[in-house]
Order: sequence, then C-alpha cells, then structure tokens
Amino acid sequence: MSSKDATETDLESIVIRVLIIDDDEAHAQAVAESLERVGCDCKIATSGEQGAKLIESETADIVITDLRMDGVDGLAILRTAKDELPDAEVIVLTGHGSINSAVTAMQLGAYTYLTKPLDINELRNAVEKASTRVRLMRRNAELHRRLDEKFGFEGVIGNTPQLHKIVDKLKNVASTNSTVLIEGESGTGKELVARAIHQNSERKSKPFVPLNISALPDSILESELFGHEQGAFTGAVGKRIGKFEHANGGTLFLDEVGEMPMQTQIKLLRVLEDRKIARLGMNEEISLNVRLVAATNADLLEMVKKGTFRQDLYYRLSVVKIELPPLRERRGDIPLLTDHFLKELSSQYNKPYDGVSRAARRALMSYDWPGNIRQLKNAAERMLVLDTDGILDLDDLPEEIVPVSGPEGDSSYTSDRSGADFLIGRPFSEVERYYIERALDLADGKREEAAKMLGIGERTLYRKLKEYQKQREEQT
Repeated sequence: MSSKDATETDLESIVIRVLIIDDDEAHAQAVAESLERVGCDCKIATSGEQGAKLIESETADIVITDLRMDGVDGLAILRTAKDELPDAEVIVLTGHGSINSAVTAMQLGAYTYLTKPLDINELRNAVEKASTRVRLMRRNAELHRRLDEKFGFEGVIGNTPQLHKIVDKLKNVASTNSTVLIEGESGTGKELVARAIHQNSERKSKPFVPLNISALPDSILESELFGHEQGAFTGAVGKRIGKFEHANGGTLFLDEVGEMPMQTQIKLLRVLEDRKIARLGMNEEISLNVRLVAATNADLLEMVKKGTFRQDLYYRLSVVKIELPPLRERRGDIPLLTDHFLKELSSQYNKPYDGVSRAARRALMSYDWPGNIRQLKNAAERMLVLDTDGILDLDDLPEEIVPVSGPEGDSSYTSDRSGADFLIGRPFSEVERYYIERALDLADGKREEAAKMLGIGERTLYRKLKEYQKQREEQT
C-alpha cells in the first residue's frame, strides 16, 4: 500500500460524529438513519433548546440544524456551535421561503445550507465534503500530538503563560551542558521537568539517573553517590558503582538537594569543579562526563544565610534556575492535566469513561491543591477507579476536594452521591451566574481563562456578563 493510500485509509477510519437538531422528530430520525448507513455516529435533539445544551456539554464534528424552530432557532444554534465547537461544521436545513435566512447563516459561518424536502444524496455529499475537512483537522492534531510526545517537552503539561515561559527556558537550556536547579513545592513536577531536559538533550541516549537525597540516611548517601570499594567500611562486602558513574555520559538528577549534609556538600562541590570522583576506599580518581540537574522544595538562599547550605555550592548548582509554580497559581492548566491523567489511567486500567461532569470540574478548579500535580493525579486515579456509572462526578472525588458550603456560608449543601450542589432548588439563572462569577474570581477577571474553566465560548461569557450588567443597572 502506498503512503497516499495509507493516509486515505487513516482518514476514512476516523468516525464522524453528527448532531441533528430538528423539532420534526420523524424527519430527524430519517436524516440520522440515512447518515448512519454511510458510517456516521449520529445523535438527535428534537428542539433547539435541547440541541444547544448538547453542543455545550458534548462534542460533535458536524451539526445539522433546522433553521426554523420555536424558541432557539437555527441561527442561535449556529452561533452556539461557533462558540462552543469552533472546529465543527454546521449545515443548515431550510424551506424555500427562508432562503434569505439561509444566506445570513452562511455569512455567520455555516458550511452550507440545504433546502427541504431533502435530497438524501445531496445531504450525504454535503456531509462527506464537510467530513473530509474534519478528518484532516483531527488527523493533523493527532500527528502534532504524537510529534510532541516523541520530541517535545511531554512532561511539562500546561497552556498557561507561566508554563509557556518555562517551556521556552527549557528549550534554551536542554541543548547545553549547564547545571540546572529546579525549585518548586513538593508535587509540582520537578522530576518530570528534569526528564524533559534530558530527553531533549544530546544525552538522551545515555542514562537518566534519579536520586532522592531525603530518602537516604546520611550514612549511605556518599556510597550511593560515589560508590565504594570492597572493605571501604563495615558492611561493604563488594565493590559498588555509585550514581555518578552510572550516569556517565547522561544526566544525574538529585532531588531534595537541600537535605544534603554539609560534609557531602563539600564533596559534591569538588566533583562539580573537577569532573572527577573517587569511590570510597579508592585512591585513583575517575573522570566523568555527567550533567547535573538538582531540585529542591526548600529556600536554598535562606539556608545559605543560616549556614546550613554552602553558598559556593548554591551558585554552582543554580547556573540556570527554573521555578515551578504551584498548581493553585496555574488553575487554567487543571482541566488539561486532569484530562491527560484520566486518558493515561483509562488506558492503563482498561477502564473507559464517558466524561467529567461540570460540577466535578468546578470542584477541581476551586480546590487549592496543597499536594500540587501529584495530588491531582492521585485524585484522577481515585475518580476513575471508584466510578460505577461512566460519568466522573462529585461522588467520585476525594472528600477534601468536594465543596462543603455555598455562597455566604450556605450550609445546606451536601456532597452526596446525587451530585447536587448548594444551589439546588434555586433558579437556573442564579446557579449559572454564581459559577460564572466564581470562575472570574478564580481567573482574576480574565474572561478567556474563565470561559475555559466553565467550558463555554468567550463570546457566550461576554454576552452573559452584559446581561448581568444590565440587570444591575435596572435594579439601581
């Protein structure tokens, strides 16, 4: 098979998801059946309101909507689809008497319009043409994802400005041999960043050797680092290769370097300056070619002031310093990280799931994550393992993450398995407004970030805010 044939086969294997919105249920069923015969995965909504809710909560590649419907009409559906599903194509169905409205739909971004009564072949041709573009976009996105996983900084997941700056710095430093100091709270992904540096360096074919200083008693730390000869000390029954020798040609990652005892700090400084080590009990020195990446959750400069960490070693380690922000300072990355972990865990445990509820996503966004990314990954694993209905909801979250009170201390909220929140029983407009305003608070007023938290389009958010402003003006 030629590469062209293989590409075409890959494209054909991508199933197209179609949402059909028509208040004539029989007509919607007929359209769905005709498209399912050519391999489409179809879902039906029998009102504009139901269709808009599906667009906001689910994914579709093509939306086919009747133009004239009571309440939420086809133009409103088109606008919602462009906000919520910008990569989807919208096909508008219209009667002969509504051609002008169909032209308006085209101006608003509809892919095409078809007149009723429908010609099935014409419908299938329009869907197939729209499908070709959708398949190409999805295939290109998958190719980019694979390239990023193979060659990119796959360990550094995020789309916030803080992460963009970190990735830019990593790209600059990875190709060098400079010593790197990674600072950040426990669980912020320091080892992942160290591995990303190694994987994007010329050393990537050589070993990446991690060592957690805090996990070792002082009595064996030097042996772990530098190795020992037989009989070098009581219990040394044979020769041992240390981490430095094991990492020769590659990268040695020293985690929690602030826990290193002063005597070992002195020896480490000499190794960094001379690029040589001597195993305990050995007279000759061994030349090494090792890149050192260190990490700490301590304030090393403060330790230098107190005399518990050597100043000369600090400056030798921090040739390049990378500071990882805690998860609470990059909340915009929580949905991306959650989806990444769930996808990874779903494959690992062979346990599929249908999605994460909005209530659960809000709870994840609102929590402060003292354990940072490590805690988020553990929470994602708990959600997936304990889930029984396919929808990861509040009932699947660890208790400490589920909100326990509502606005102004409303204690009527309980985190039971129904997933009900503290606004249950109140008008939907109040529920919606509360979460929009909460998201804006969490995003420091940034509409784009708040819209991502809520899973809605930025224009939809802007329209809601205008409505709230108008309500406030009317009340005063």
